[in-house]
Amino acid sequence: MFLRWHSRHQMNKSSIAAWSIRHPVGVSMLALTVVIIGLFSLTRLAIDLLPQIIYPEVRVRIIDNGVPASVLEDSVTRQLEEQLAITEDLISIQSHTERGIATVDLSFDYGKDIDIALRDASTRLDRAKRFLPDTIDPPTIYKLDPSQIPVMEFVISSELRGDTELRSWVDDVFSKWFINVPGVASAEVGGGLIREIQVIPDQQRLAGIGLSYKNIIDALQTSNKDEAMGRLQMPAHEITGRITGRLKDIDDIKNLAIAHNAGNTVYLSDVAQIIDTHVEERVKVRADGVSGVKLSIQKQPTANTTAVVEAVKERLAWLKAQNILPEDVTLTTVSDQSIYIVQSLKNASLSAITGAFLAMSVVYLFLGNLRRTLIIGSAIPIAIMFTFVLMGLGGLTLNIMTLGGLALGVGMLVDNTIVMLENIYRHQRNHADTFTASTEAANEVTSAIIASTSTNLSAVLPFLFIGGLTGLLFSELIFTISAAIFASMIIAVTLVPAYAAKVTNIKTNRIRKIIDNGVDALQRIYASSISVLLRFRWLVVLSFIAGLAFSIPVFQSGKHIVLPNLDNGNISVKITGDTGVSLAEMDQKTQLIEHLFATQAETDTVYSLVGGSVFGRSQRETPSEASITVQLKPLSVRLISSGEWIKRMEKLIAEQQLAGFDVRMTQRGIRGIRTNKGDEDISLRLQGANNVELKTLADGIAEKMRLIPGLSNVAHSAEDEQFELAMTIDRERAASLGVNLQDIKQATQIALQGVVVSDYLDDDKSYDIRLRLPQNEIRSPQDMESILLFPAKDNTGPIYLGTVANTELLKSPISILRDNQMRIVELTASLSDGTTLGEALQSLAELRSNITLPKGYTLYDGGSQKALQDQQRLTELLLLLALFLVFVVMAVQYESLLNPLIIILSVPFAAIGIALAIDVLALPLSMPVWLGMIMLVGIVVNNAILLVEYIEIERVVRNDITSSIVAAARLRLRPILMTTLSTVVGMIPLALGLGEGAEMLQPLAITVVWGLSFSMLVSLLLVPVMYLLLHSLKNRMGNSNLQA
Repeated sequence: MFLRWHSRHQMNKSSIAAWSIRHPVGVSMLALTVVIIGLFSLTRLAIDLLPQIIYPEVRVRIIDNGVPASVLEDSVTRQLEEQLAITEDLISIQSHTERGIATVDLSFDYGKDIDIALRDASTRLDRAKRFLPDTIDPPTIYKLDPSQIPVMEFVISSELRGDTELRSWVDDVFSKWFINVPGVASAEVGGGLIREIQVIPDQQRLAGIGLSYKNIIDALQTSNKDEAMGRLQMPAHEITGRITGRLKDIDDIKNLAIAHNAGNTVYLSDVAQIIDTHVEERVKVRADGVSGVKLSIQKQPTANTTAVVEAVKERLAWLKAQNILPEDVTLTTVSDQSIYIVQSLKNASLSAITGAFLAMSVVYLFLGNLRRTLIIGSAIPIAIMFTFVLMGLGGLTLNIMTLGGLALGVGMLVDNTIVMLENIYRHQRNHADTFTASTEAANEVTSAIIASTSTNLSAVLPFLFIGGLTGLLFSELIFTISAAIFASMIIAVTLVPAYAAKVTNIKTNRIRKIIDNGVDALQRIYASSISVLLRFRWLVVLSFIAGLAFSIPVFQSGKHIVLPNLDNGNISVKITGDTGVSLAEMDQKTQLIEHLFATQAETDTVYSLVGGSVFGRSQRETPSEASITVQLKPLSVRLISSGEWIKRMEKLIAEQQLAGFDVRMTQRGIRGIRTNKGDEDISLRLQGANNVELKTLADGIAEKMRLIPGLSNVAHSAEDEQFELAMTIDRERAASLGVNLQDIKQATQIALQGVVVSDYLDDDKSYDIRLRLPQNEIRSPQDMESILLFPAKDNTGPIYLGTVANTELLKSPISILRDNQMRIVELTASLSDGTTLGEALQSLAELRSNITLPKGYTLYDGGSQKALQDQQRLTELLLLLALFLVFVVMAVQYESLLNPLIIILSVPFAAIGIALAIDVLALPLSMPVWLGMIMLVGIVVNNAILLVEYIEIERVVRNDITSSIVAAARLRLRPILMTTLSTVVGMIPLALGLGEGAEMLQPLAITVVWGLSFSMLVSLLLVPVMYLLLHSLKNRMGNSNLQA
């Protein structure tokens, strides 16, 4: 039946090759057209590090500096959660509240249109705004989109300008030059000192003349604005008018009348000091030890990262050339996303080019003819150009996945062309008529080429339809490989026979003779070996089964990770001080650590934020925290990995004995890729009712986690605490004196951080006017009692705050986490070098099983375990689906079940080679490894298809099945060696994993190289034995039926 299909379809399929042989010019022109269109498409492809990843998450952020976490949780976070929790299709909601900032994250299923989700959440947020305090900044809602990460960040400093002048220049002049740069969405300025007009009242003087804060506030708000006065209508025309009430300079503010007392006018300067100063510095920004102002460049979502960065650099060069950038101003680039992208893409391109040359070298060694080698080599650029055309039509980008797909496919691209050219060359040596020889040769292998291509595609195409992070990352890789393989099939049955028919030289040179003699010797040895092995066929089968059995435990070892880490040299350092540490002390310790980092040979830049963090134009203030971002030199320049650098620095920092300060370092990797709800590798969540009990339990669990090998930076969200002023009001006494909660709130806010009561215009720039008490008056909690209150009752004079309230210091958590509207404590940890996520989760599962929690308390995983389990289930399903589809394709093509069964039974034994790679190279099981195994399902059958098909051809002229197997095996050894070695050698540059960005696809390449190498042994040794066993069984069953 197999043979009948082969004979029936041979003529139809050979017509393509025959037409190509007769029309070489037409085929060449079509190929040239593909190349030209491909080059045109290439110039229009966007460039990025990874495929576009849009997480199905939306974040709402609210900033209210100075507000304690517990107050913000009660007044803001709970209100937001209640309204946002009913957003359509929401699957989880979590929040994080710290002093001065609250964030609420909304999660949706993958596949949800994130723009619709953002619109629905915005509608809910609008409804929630009426429940929020008036003092907060407007809520910000946005998609958690990695493309919103700034593509460039600068720290701008000056030796001549003051901090306030520098911030004003960057804000008002410098940043404006970048707003209209193509692809730039925004240029956000943060840090530095912002000009501010401060009104410092004298409490005692106000009280002495019977005035209050209200008089100052009313005067500044009502007397500091322009008002319209209507239209003056005249016979010929009309004129609009306005009342000029704006305060024009500082003297106007000083001379502002605020009240009349005993017939005298009281001016603002009589009761307050007016200072033209700046906002109190709460967050310090530094780059390489020099203070400055931060400028973040954010690109538009669809813009090309490298193009935007290049445009920004061109604008900077233009500003310098035009002398717009002053000589005293220094720009330090602390983040440039394009550097790693360009280096990674260069490495991927180099791997593809090197792999192509290596594959061609293998082909040349076997063919010994440069012209024939170039014919095969032509398949690579044409197939790649064809892939670029499809990428342009599909809206794909040039990234490490698409270029890595081409690098992986380079060796695979020449397989079909090798089979076709080798067969044509063999026929040309035996026939005088070149056209006849070429046509007959093409007829013999066309069906095998189509079959092998179909199985390759059927194994990987289902991967295009999966969702989640895995689908977003790897679908473009599969697309490029599939497109290139399909293109190589078209080239193999058109361009190769057209050109091969024109190369009639069959003379052999010395090198060719040596290679031919070597291959002939191998063929003789192989044929003799197969003859022997066919007599001991059960021993061969049992040997392979034993190897497979020993390989299975490797895949069950637990050494699983979701994705490999990409070493982009970006180190994140978080420094936390003890409760109550001052900003000055935190800054001193941070500078000490900065100096340690800066003196390392691998360090490129050191960027620090002390006292909080900066988000665009807003900032979060936490004096006891500092963060340092260290950018190491490129991986190709430094001699150690980021993990090794971190270990070295941990030892150096430990030697400093920084008592009261905790320093945690992690490799940031590629921002935007995460596999759990937290920001660390490991996230456990402890939920319960009592906050004190939660902290006690979390302390105990964290101590046990620190004993687990391979875990570092173990911490929990409730371990860091801070002092908080707690004021208790004597309500009865306050009521009797006419004092209410709002009076106390206003007085304490004016005393501590001040209240913005109006604004001041200067040269079309607006600056805040802040009312606050002198800072030297409030230095301790006891000083709070001396704050004067001005009750609204006319018959009550000013009273001291200590008369109606008591103040004490209490400890409170720095951050409050909530998951699905319930308070939790998150326990986090980082993975040390050499420890896999699967191993860590196994250890944590054992730990959790040994912990007994009080009733009402729950400890659960933060998402990593589910991500790993989902990946394993997905890959198992895809492996089974790939095996099934490959079998179906072969069964449909051959109209037979027996030969496809023989071929498909050889596939699982490729796992022996993969297990060897995992064991020898200590390779963790990650998604790229599983993807490589899925790809192998379609690749390893190619040699088996070729061998089985030629056994069938030999059986036409031979009666003995054993001699047919030996003859076909001897004949097909050369093309099997050529195709396997060219594919393996072509993938070696990617398998070596040299340079930036190679970590993501190196495991995939290693899997294919080792699996394919071993599968060659399977095809050469096991497949002939399986063919003999199953066909002999079929013949015996047929004879038994005839006898019956």
